[in-house]
Amino acid sequence: MRRTTNDGRRRTWLIAAMVIFAAVLIGNAFLSYSYSIGPNYRNVSTDTFVNITNSLPEVLTVTITDPITLNAGTTLNITCNATVRDYNGGDTIVNVTATFYDNNSVGPTSPDDNNDHYTNLNCTNVSVNGFYANFSCNFTIWYYANNGSNWVCNVTATDSYVFNASVGSQGWNDNSTTINALLALNVTRLIDYGDMSVGDTSGPEEANITNFGNTDINVSVKGYGAAENDGLSFDCDVGNISVDSQRYSLNQTGDFTTQYTQLQSSFNMIQNLTLVQETVDGTQIQNSTYWRLYVPPNPFGECNGTVVFQAELAS
Repeated sequence: MRRTTNDGRRRTWLIAAMVIFAAVLIGNAFLSYSYSIGPNYRNVSTDTFVNITNSLPEVLTVTITDPITLNAGTTLNITCNATVRDYNGGDTIVNVTATFYDNNSVGPTSPDDNNDHYTNLNCTNVSVNGFYANFSCNFTIWYYANNGSNWVCNVTATDSYVFNASVGSQGWNDNSTTINALLALNVTRLIDYGDMSVGDTSGPEEANITNFGNTDINVSVKGYGAAENDGLSFDCDVGNISVDSQRYSLNQTGDFTTQYTQLQSSFNMIQNLTLVQETVDGTQIQNSTYWRLYVPPNPFGECNGTVVFQAELAS
């Protein structure tokens, strides 16, 4: 009875061994493993195998609007778009960061500065499709950011395996972008001479000028009464005042006749006035001009006019 039991066990182990051997042969055939021996073992060939389980994310494309015109005196929102591929799946990309910087003056890892470097630490995941994911990186750019043709958006993607990869927009056909020169200024809203009589010359009234752009500027001025080129500085209820009766200076205490310049109907540059580009965040660049008026015979009543201030590229 005991011998019969032992024979059965041997038969079971034999069958199991044959099944395992057959499975190995089938598996090797299916995976196309090969092992070959040359004549008299002069050489032996064997296959190699590895299974790559984690891959790096790849930033495939980076695009950004070109050119960019900033908003005078305030900010402009711009967007840098990136397409990222990860063979573990687009959904394994856990974070995308970006820097937008002036490659003429700084690099991607430089500190943030409103003139030349901006950072987005959490770009928005727009969509995922298989191995691919699209991200949108927004930046709020100040009006005095450097003008120039070599602004770059650099994007870095990190996946759930803490792998990362980055690329800058200069590597693609859409290339780096240009921020246009912005010639812009802001001026005191009203030059008010108050109540005056015929024959009076007013005291100096201050008009502050602020550089609202991203380059050094000079300032030109012209004036009119009711319509441009009418030869007037004021149009009154009765009569009018000629354009050259209103004058300006950078010297508040200067003599009206010799040190104040007559306003004209066409643009003339204010001499010795340059407003440089803002470089200290929160500190606007301003300068003061001073205005005076002589009232000739014989206008009367309320008078209104216009002075036009225009930004010019600094010479």
